[in-house]
Amino acid sequence: MKDILLVGLGGFIGSAARYAVGGLFLHATAPGKFPFGTFAVNVIGCLVAGVLAGLVVKQGVLEPETRLFLFAGLLGGFTTFSAFGLDTVLLLRRGDYAMAATYAGASVLVGIMAVWLGFRLGSLPRMA
Repeated sequence: MKDILLVGLGGFIGSAARYAVGGLFLHATAPGKFPFGTFAVNVIGCLVAGVLAGLVVKQGVLEPETRLFLFAGLLGGFTTFSAFGLDTVLLLRRGDYAMAATYAGASVLVGIMAVWLGFRLGSLPRMA
């Protein structure tokens, strides 16, 4: 029961943060174009996941309950690749094939690069 509550609380916070960050990008970009809100959320989430994973693997930090809260809860609620899929399908349904391909390719490539960078940052030696 404790694990479910940790994931639920983290998911609530992550989902609320996703909504806020996505909304900021939505209002700052042109409507109907590249889905910057979801793209930014996914890249930020990938970067944070990489940093945290680097800290866990290389430095052994974060208790199991904390990892559950952060990875399954907070990041699970924040990154929402289901929104990525929906955005891509909507672009395809609209006939905007080039934009759909650009969005899907950039999301995957930049997300993987962000995880790699985050992992490297999280693996740096501790500062005294």
